[in-house]
Amino acid sequence: MAISYFFPLLLSLITISSVSANFQRDVEITWGDGRGQIKNNGDLLTLSLDKSSGSGFQSKNEYLFGKIGMQMKLVPGNSAGTVTTLYLKSPGTTWDEIDFEFLGNSSGDPYTLHTNVYTQGKGDKEQQFKLWFDPTADFHTYTILWNPQRIIFTVDGTPIREFKNMESIGTLFPKNKPMRMYSSLWNADDWATRGGLVKTDWSKAPFTASYRGFNQEACVWSNGKSSCPNGSKKGTTGSWLSQELDSTAQQRMRWVQRNYMIYNYCTDSKRFPQGLPKECLAA
Repeated sequence: MAISYFFPLLLSLITISSVSANFQRDVEITWGDGRGQIKNNGDLLTLSLDKSSGSGFQSKNEYLFGKIGMQMKLVPGNSAGTVTTLYLKSPGTTWDEIDFEFLGNSSGDPYTLHTNVYTQGKGDKEQQFKLWFDPTADFHTYTILWNPQRIIFTVDGTPIREFKNMESIGTLFPKNKPMRMYSSLWNADDWATRGGLVKTDWSKAPFTASYRGFNQEACVWSNGKSSCPNGSKKGTTGSWLSQELDSTAQQRMRWVQRNYMIYNYCTDSKRFPQGLPKECLAA
């Protein structure tokens, strides 16, 4: 009972630090025919969606491991049918991918935060959450930490999910393919809100999501080489390349999962009648 009482206070005290990012330098808008815009001399980026099209952007750099974060303010009001994304992905038909997807909802109902990990084109490792704050009222920081040992998803510095490298038991882990950061705002009202039962209300368009503070602490991949020593296989003590969750962070993550997780593939025995995936049994 004490943990449930004190943790909301702890989470509310976590502040967003400003970072030196410039969207004009670090990203390029790749689709949307003007619906994506860089503003304020590169400090702010907005994506919009209307009935004709959504929009999106990507990092100019590719990464082979990194700590990639973004401050985002999601579509306010009735966002049903919309999906706002922040993810890492490699090209090709057997791609690697690490996902944040924010599934919109009707006014007054919370967003669903959907996470997933793909390796060699194979995913099915979904965990979903509700958030403990209104993600449309202000900017909040969403970060993917990806190193050779684990992937950690954090929200305002609070870990919500850890996906460990369990190749030793046969679980695929993305570690060989450089990935770019992508973000997009698009319509998915065939599935995004209550399985497609609630459709996008186009009278509310254009829908707009805002971005600032793009942080890229990463091993940049260029011309077949990593910017990190030793081919980015090892990190210095205390760096993100070797970072893991200490006992306090693990406690915070368990609190989030106990109170705000709404789906976990590792507990969905109906989906896996032949037995849960190996990494679920080893966790």
